[in-house]
Amino acid sequence: MKTTIDYSQKENWCKFPEITKDVDTFYIFATEYILGSFEEGAPDYGSLDNKEMIEGMGVEYLGHATTYADDTNVFAPYYRQSGMKYAGKIVERDGNLDAALLGMPYNDIVDALDYYFEHYNEGRPFIIAGHSQGSALVKQVLFRYFKEHPDYYQRMVAAYVIGYAVTKEELETYPYLKFATGESDAGVIVSWNTEGPKNAEVDAKTVVLMPGGISINPLNWKLDETYAPASLNLGSLIVNEQTGEPEIADIGADAQVNLARGSVITNAKTAPMPEDAAKIAAAFFGPDGRHGEDYTFYYNNIKANVAKRIATYKASL
Repeated sequence: MKTTIDYSQKENWCKFPEITKDVDTFYIFATEYILGSFEEGAPDYGSLDNKEMIEGMGVEYLGHATTYADDTNVFAPYYRQSGMKYAGKIVERDGNLDAALLGMPYNDIVDALDYYFEHYNEGRPFIIAGHSQGSALVKQVLFRYFKEHPDYYQRMVAAYVIGYAVTKEELETYPYLKFATGESDAGVIVSWNTEGPKNAEVDAKTVVLMPGGISINPLNWKLDETYAPASLNLGSLIVNEQTGEPEIADIGADAQVNLARGSVITNAKTAPMPEDAAKIAAAFFGPDGRHGEDYTFYYNNIKANVAKRIATYKASL
């Protein structure tokens, strides 16, 4: 018997906002069921009371989803996601995450979307966004849910599919989807995957890149290999080592699209991780990955970009 989550209950949302803006964001979390998924006998999917997953989603909300909070009401549901270990097995087998998602995770997100649109959205335009596994689910929503609900799709300001590849082949398969061509077009997909130079040098395999993937540069909003120096970066989000509090800083996060890999290369360094987490990160995202910094390196640029795409959408009405 299928068990469903009751999204009329506010406790089943990590973030349920007061409505103060005239645009919403529906944010889908990345994989936060990570270390626990590698334990002996651990289930493939995180339960809704999984402590690691729930705590991780709270941290991720602060580091990622708040980029949308200045200009939108951010809704962020809890959902039963694939654990990192199981996700890795599926990507190794199939080359993508689909088989790990098109079951409980996708069904939960569809239930949350149904309730959101029927009871909370009230006809407002919206952004749909995510990171990593969350962005893979955003893609499935674009491919499936919005094909079934074109009336909702017409109100989409943009889809931020950050930290998971969107490919040329997928855009050909779903011709109603359009990839961003600049910094302010609306009704489009915005996507990039961040790496360090060594990943490109050794042609590292990662679980988030796919052949034919497209990345837009989050500093100059170009699709070509025009280098964007760190002087274009409006501010990265870091944790102050003394206070332990988040703050905006200049850490030299530059960006350049690598067309061959479909990624964005940066020279900015990632923060040190505990040894067990570092091993998992290297195995999944290459020896010089910046996957965890897809949002934080370009935090203020994303904020500014959200405002521009909303302005374009409103001007078209």
